[in-house]
Formats: sequence, C-alpha cells, structure tokens
Amino acid sequence: MAQTKTASAPAAKRSSKTLAGTSPTTDHARAQIIAQYEAALRLMQEGKFDKAQAAFDRMLAAGAGDLSDRARMYSTACLQQGTKKKNTFANPEEHYDYAVSLLNDGHYEDAREQFNQILKENDKADYALYGLAVLSSMTGDSHRCLEHLTEAIRQNPRNRIQARADSDFQDMADDPRFTELLYPEV
Repeated sequence: MAQTKTASAPAAKRSSKTLAGTSPTTDHARAQIIAQYEAALRLMQEGKFDKAQAAFDRMLAAGAGDLSDRARMYSTACLQQGTKKKNTFANPEEHYDYAVSLLNDGHYEDAREQFNQILKENDKADYALYGLAVLSSMTGDSHRCLEHLTEAIRQNPRNRIQARADSDFQDMADDPRFTELLYPEV
C-alpha cells in the first residue's frame, strides 16, 4: 500500500540560526553579560568589594539573564564584606607597609588610594610622596613621578640618595630631568 504525502502549511519564518543553534545577536549579548560577570568576580577576588558590588548591580540593572540570581547573591556578599571593619593601622609605618604591599602585588589604584590617605592624614609624610613617585614610575607616568619625587626630596633630602639606588625607578633612568633631580651637583 502506497503512502500519500500530505502538504503541510509553510512554517512561520524564524530568526536566523547559527550552527550552535542561537542567533548571533543573542550570542553577542550573552558574551557581554558573561564578560561583565567575570570582571565583577575578578574584582571580588581581588578584595575590591565596593567596585565588585557596583559591577554586579550594573549587571542586574541591565538585565543579567540567567546570571541574575548569582549576581544578586555576589552583590549581597560584597555588601557584607564592604561593611566589615575597614583597615586600621597601629601607626603610619604600618599603613605605609600596607600600601607598599599593594604596590608590590600590582594593585596600583589601591596603593595610590592608601598613599593619598597617608598624605591626607599627614601632608609632611615624605615617604608617602616617595611611594607615589615609585608608583608613577612603575605605571609609566613620568611627569607625576618627577613631581612626587621632587616634593619627597624637598621634604627629606635623604630620599635623593634612596632613589639613586632604587631599581623601581629604572624606567626613569633615561629621562634627563630624573638624572638632574638625583644628581644636581653634576
């Protein structure tokens, strides 16, 4: 017995599909959400809870899709971590050591905040100016490096001798202004 074919109604037109089965527009939006999520997680892992919380909240406001629950949970965790006791230091030297450790670990913006906080508490803290000079050298900001180092040397001339032997200023070695600042007698 032969089967007869029946004509079916034409299927409604659908959006274009890729081999993966989703449209390119959806893939791009999804990739952006995942990139934002990963960036916020990195901030959280680095201990930058305020910045991470803001990133998670921006994700939620923009529509985080299936990551909404996780973003909300992490945002709440960041809020809790951020409200914990802020760093307290027994003395300025301990605060400076903390700032230097941030600098050495590559947390440049956090280190800058700490050095500036030290200066806010004591505008005569030449060691914080020296730290800002090192930070500026390491981040390629020669103009600010020279400004901070000049002021650090003005406040404490021993900083000139220390800077001469400091390998953190190696990127400044070819700058004639730097040489002139460290060796004014030549």
